[in-house]
Amino acid sequence: YAERIFKQIQGFGEYGFPESHAASFALLVYTSAWLKCHHPDAFLAALLNSQPMGFYAPAQLVRDAKEHGVVVLAVDVVKSVWSTELEGDAQPLRDVRLGFDRISGFTQEAAQRIVAARADANFNSPEDLARRAQLDAHHLQLLAQADALKPITGHRHQAAWAVAGVDTHATPLLRSTRTQEAGAELPAPNAATTVLADYRATGLSLAQHPLALLRKQLDVYKVLPAALLRHYPNGRLARASGIVTHRQRPQTAKGVVFVTLEDDTGAVNVIVWPQVADAQRKALLASTLLTVYGIWQCEGEVRHLVARKLVDHSFLLQGLATHSRNFR
Repeated sequence: YAERIFKQIQGFGEYGFPESHAASFALLVYTSAWLKCHHPDAFLAALLNSQPMGFYAPAQLVRDAKEHGVVVLAVDVVKSVWSTELEGDAQPLRDVRLGFDRISGFTQEAAQRIVAARADANFNSPEDLARRAQLDAHHLQLLAQADALKPITGHRHQAAWAVAGVDTHATPLLRSTRTQEAGAELPAPNAATTVLADYRATGLSLAQHPLALLRKQLDVYKVLPAALLRHYPNGRLARASGIVTHRQRPQTAKGVVFVTLEDDTGAVNVIVWPQVADAQRKALLASTLLTVYGIWQCEGEVRHLVARKLVDHSFLLQGLATHSRNFR
């Protein structure tokens, strides 16, 4: 009798756990897919507030959401709170306002002081902001670099100038005073400078995708955008360039490396066979911006580029900092 009970438990242990795990995972997948389909605004906000987690970086989540009609708004010292939140009425979707937590190095305590101070009255200058929210020079600089002071200073060059003149160590006697001087009229940053500064400050840019600025340089290498490759004939030679977002080498793939490239029109999946990976290891593992020459394969909705040659074009990014998910 005991042996029969043991065998029943043993049988369930071999079958019941995988079944229950699959059922719970299926429910999570269905719920997530339903939310992404019907409420992509709330879905994006929730994912950004759960970082760091998941398979995709914030820049990729924001790009995908924008492609599905979500309006994403920048960090704003007048409107943002600590986390990412929804703004406005649903018509059909609400806007997603990025929070102060998107600014690298910014603290939640400083964000809470900003929110509390502006509840009394709007800020009329960086000095007013610094005094009432008790911000030090470091936090003011972070806000300026993230272009979060735009409503009260203008673009980030003017913001950097404005915060540099704020005395954050004023005595109690001078703490209630304000300096009255005209703001500097500095030239606005160009598109490339804006994108670089956005990535350094928040890890993403709402202005443009970095590769949109490099399209002319990449045209020299005769690469095709991801949007054109979707309709490319099977078996043809093809070239693609993109920021490396993922490198995967599953144990069951027998040494094959799967790479995902992202450009300003979408993503391209790349298959790198072991021989190519071993021969071109440096370009495969060290590239931020990777150009791939290979054979385009498509069957139904399954599309990928089988790599023959890998070229590291990271120098074209001029130091832009991006992060890929590697072998996790």
